[in-house]
Amino acid sequence: MTSEAGGKLETREIEFITKAVLAAMDKQKSDEKGYVVPVGVSARHVHLTQEHVEILFGEGYQLTKKKDLMGGQFASNETVTIVGIKLRAIENVRVLGPVRKASQVEISSTDALKLGIKAPIRESGDVAGSAPIALVGPKGALYLKEGCIVAMRHIHMSPADALAAGVHDGDIVSVKADNERGTIFNQVKIRVNPSFTLEMHIDTDEANASKIATGDTVTIIK
Repeated sequence: MTSEAGGKLETREIEFITKAVLAAMDKQKSDEKGYVVPVGVSARHVHLTQEHVEILFGEGYQLTKKKDLMGGQFASNETVTIVGIKLRAIENVRVLGPVRKASQVEISSTDALKLGIKAPIRESGDVAGSAPIALVGPKGALYLKEGCIVAMRHIHMSPADALAAGVHDGDIVSVKADNERGTIFNQVKIRVNPSFTLEMHIDTDEANASKIATGDTVTIIK
């Protein structure tokens, strides 16, 4: 019995050491060559509470799905017009679902200039003290005292991807686009969740400046 127990323990030790060595090799490979990530270019969009959905589209209205996105989100068929404080507007801004606890508008810096507002660069959900914005739908309009941001560039990852890349949720990394522009993006936030598919999100300004399109790849260089 002792010998059998010892044999089992030895096997477990071998398995543990093997996993540790493989993990170290994967991390070394990631450190040396970088970790390749596909890119998704994120256009301007809106997140709404159910209350605000009903103000804009009518009492009892429910968002309708156009296309599934990662993390249980979806692009809806519904769009709104967003209006800045100088009454400059951008039409046909897509609403993303499902509804949230707080409404939020995500735009590019170029959009902010067009609207005449000063939208800060923030992580999604961090809207305290951000820019005011008005939204107009087919059934009504509403004014947000805060809620308009330029989204901080970030990378969505599953826990397995994060382990392979040697990064953790909340880490800030640098990323290189190895194309004719050779752009390096600093201040890229890692976001890890089991529902996420590996993808870096940048806005249209960043994509145009670096000549990157959805489906292209970049490399985490840390």
